[in-house]
Amino acid sequence: MQDRPKLTARQQQIFDLVRHAIESTGAPPTRAEIAAELGFKSANAAEEHLQALARKGMLELVGGTSRGIRLKSDTLTAVNRARQFSLPLPSLAQLTLPLVGRVAAGAPILAQEHIEQTYTVEPGLFSKKPDYLLKVKGMSMKDVGILDGDLLAVQSAREARNGQIVVARLGDEVTVKRFQRGPQGIQLLAENPDFQPILVNETSESFQIEGLAVGLIRGQGFN
Repeated sequence: MQDRPKLTARQQQIFDLVRHAIESTGAPPTRAEIAAELGFKSANAAEEHLQALARKGMLELVGGTSRGIRLKSDTLTAVNRARQFSLPLPSLAQLTLPLVGRVAAGAPILAQEHIEQTYTVEPGLFSKKPDYLLKVKGMSMKDVGILDGDLLAVQSAREARNGQIVVARLGDEVTVKRFQRGPQGIQLLAENPDFQPILVNETSESFQIEGLAVGLIRGQGFN
């Protein structure tokens, strides 16, 4: 693996900001949010620094979405290299995660009958340690770069903060949405203007937060 490229102070600041946003909310910031946080006069300045980071291989830019920023898996591995190499056996630096398929109503999400297969991956791919993978269905979260067929890494949880991307159970359906609690109750928000918010009755037995998004896998090479 090549050494991590040298970054300017500003590039390092933006890289750290992007990583922190993903760790905190499960999604990267917009260009406008980066500009506001770092005091840029326009989002174009943030875009120029992101393009420079992309050229250096630190991240990937996904066109057509306001939050189309991904930290590359080899970058995250490099960031965590010292920690991983300190492990006594290479195999201990791997995670084996179940891929959850269709979930039956009322059954635990990790019930054996829901597990389609397992994937072995590096821990550095994720902001926090996940408990399972869930295959994304549909394009309701496309504006944060979560697309149909992606494998969403999920950490089991029963509570969420506003703005976090969650896996929620609604009756016999499991959905991936952004969590928002307000005066009108809980809303599950899509990141696609074609989808309306879902207003949830949190006292209903049919609603349950199952977990928090902590990463994403796309493409081949995982088994």
